[in-house]
Amino acid sequence: MNFSYKGALLLTVVASALVAGCGGGGGGGGGGGGFAALGAAATGTGTGTGTGTGTATGTGTGTGTGTGSGTQAPSTPTPDVVDSAGTPAAANYRAIASQYAKPAGIEYRYGTAGTASDSGVPTLAERADQTMSYHAGTWQVGGPVTADAGLYSTNQAHIGFVADDPNARVGVGDLQITAIDHNTFAQKPQLPWQNAAAWDGSAGRNNYNVTTYKAAGLASGDPVAVARCGGRTGFCATSLVAFSNGLIGTAGSNTANNRATVKLPANKVPTGIAITNTSEYALVTVWDTSTLKGQVAVISLAGLCNNCDPFNSNGGNATGIRNTNYDRWYDWWHEWMGVYPGLPNMGNTAFMKILGYVDLPGITAPTEIAVTTGFDQFQTSLPERAGEFMGQTSSPLTDAAKRATFAAGGANANRYAKAGVAVVISKSEKKAAFIDLKPLFTYVNGVYFGGGATEFTNLGQADNQWPYTFANKPQQTPTVLSTVTLDDRPTAVRTTIFGPNHRAWIATEGGSLRIYGLGNVPAGTTAGDVVEKSRVVIGKNPTSLAISKIDPDNRSIEPLNQQVLVASRGDRKIQWVRFASNGDTGTVVREFRDTRMADPIAVEDADNFASDNMTLSVADYNGKKISNYRYGAVVFASRGAQWSCQPPSGCGVQATNGVNVEFGGSYAVEGKPFNIRTANVP
Repeated sequence: MNFSYKGALLLTVVASALVAGCGGGGGGGGGGGGFAALGAAATGTGTGTGTGTGTATGTGTGTGTGTGSGTQAPSTPTPDVVDSAGTPAAANYRAIASQYAKPAGIEYRYGTAGTASDSGVPTLAERADQTMSYHAGTWQVGGPVTADAGLYSTNQAHIGFVADDPNARVGVGDLQITAIDHNTFAQKPQLPWQNAAAWDGSAGRNNYNVTTYKAAGLASGDPVAVARCGGRTGFCATSLVAFSNGLIGTAGSNTANNRATVKLPANKVPTGIAITNTSEYALVTVWDTSTLKGQVAVISLAGLCNNCDPFNSNGGNATGIRNTNYDRWYDWWHEWMGVYPGLPNMGNTAFMKILGYVDLPGITAPTEIAVTTGFDQFQTSLPERAGEFMGQTSSPLTDAAKRATFAAGGANANRYAKAGVAVVISKSEKKAAFIDLKPLFTYVNGVYFGGGATEFTNLGQADNQWPYTFANKPQQTPTVLSTVTLDDRPTAVRTTIFGPNHRAWIATEGGSLRIYGLGNVPAGTTAGDVVEKSRVVIGKNPTSLAISKIDPDNRSIEPLNQQVLVASRGDRKIQWVRFASNGDTGTVVREFRDTRMADPIAVEDADNFASDNMTLSVADYNGKKISNYRYGAVVFASRGAQWSCQPPSGCGVQATNGVNVEFGGSYAVEGKPFNIRTANVP
């Protein structure tokens, strides 16, 4: 889709304060039982006690279901990576690190499957599949099929899974999550038809970028985590994947398939990954198996036009999938026409560099990380140019006049992040660390907009090449603001993205969501800002927190910052927690269970572009599938009376026993999925 047209839609969205997505056309830890697969140094079994019974109802049209009886909270893993005094248990630490992407490591991170009974749990309604006549795939809602594709959009996902056969499957796959196409809505997860002819028939079942990393001997390990930035739709073009051997690489999509990688040293095992709002940096939690300490690796990112080489402005990238003979860099979604690591970009990462590591005092085994800059991606859009991204218009930054627009008082002075905060959790140590990113942003922005025009043109991987490493310029190193000790094991973490109230949400194993203040993130968080505000009772062993993209019952809220989805593995249910207008308290407003949902380990909400789809996806680990559920009406953008699902009512949900959620369908994975990241990309 033409980005200028998309930009016009973005302006409409901003003006109306709606959260309709944009883009289209392309489209942590839990408890644990024993670790039988870890060898002699880490054998043993966990014993779990405790029961839970209860019922819960949602509000409005989203009435929830009972949680059933017999729910068992995960037990403390035995042996653990630290002893009762919090001292690292070296043999166990190294053993679990070596298995982090294997079944034993998954058990350490996410605990054991829930035992909630199916008594009283509905089997939610499911629609029949219809064959799409214009390309491969099926659809379920709307119709009849028309020749006009309409305001076409899809949501694409990258999934991480423990492969049944590692020789056949690389553990990273691609799925089409939803599609609005030819007067139909596809709500069943399926292989992307756009990639079907791309290569050897494994398209989607194996991520293409990852197969090239495997073939080159770069990714000799298994996927540990998949991450992409979040927030406004259209700004997070692809995901990054962390592998157990330390490789960090781009996953790519059919419209954004740049390939870029970096590799951590052999003694640094990645355990989690997060990306800043506009893809300036990736932050990777690591276990250092040599020194037995926890750290965060900081990786600088730069986006570029598709298949363009950051080191050759006159040619295409030799690792590109399609044409590698471009004459020059070109206008791709109005991206920068230069390589500017650490500045906002559209997310098609073409350059990466490890800047250094942040030590985590008192934390040996970080398990997950979240990050926010408090920056709204819409701030990078230019109203005078129909909402297009600022990069192409502002290039090159070697032009003093263009650089000056980003200085204080300039037209672009508020179009880039100035600070940020990352939140790291350690399940075994019951701790959370809050990291101040302001030193990094302050230094890097100062080089781009406060100095000469040549310093940032010396691009390279050496310490004294741009972007500089922490060893070369230590003043930019992020600092730990505060380390908090919790009274329960943290299992997942998420932050607000932007808005007036900046918060971190930390889920703990027993079924609690803790709300922490982060102060004014864009200006810089201080240690005094990190204060627990309140707690919300949620399901047991909540292994995943996901950004909420839309709400069917309340259009007055900004769900990106005022609501979060929770996957409770212990209770086998999905919940929505909505926060008060000041962000300090929260309430479960909707939840559901389904007999098909055997083992929900991760949840992800789909983007909405112009049309509403209100669909979420669940990574069902032991169920070996990705399942979709629709929780609100499909509403197509107004296209005339001949189109289905017209506003305002659209095509509603087929409720089951008062539960206003329908089953969208499943895709059978050739392994056990534990991670999913979804976006509607341009």
